[in-house]
Amino acid sequence: MTEAITLDHVLKLAEQLSTLDKVRLIERVAPQLEREIQAAGDRPRRSLRGLWKDVDLSAEDIAAVRREMWANFPREDV
Repeated sequence: MTEAITLDHVLKLAEQLSTLDKVRLIERVAPQLEREIQAAGDRPRRSLRGLWKDVDLSAEDIAAVRREMWANFPREDV
């Protein structure tokens, strides 16, 4: 059975390469990464419209939170 290849294992192998071979490795891997990033970026974005539709906040809730936030302002220890 084949052992799974991990990032740490690949990094240890890459450290053993010469500088020129490291550059060649990057040149081979970079185009594949670019294609994968472009493919991932082509997905449609999820709309944020209606994100808060199920949240029930009243003006009094907001006012209470504001009072709580500003209760200790300005602080003497800062």
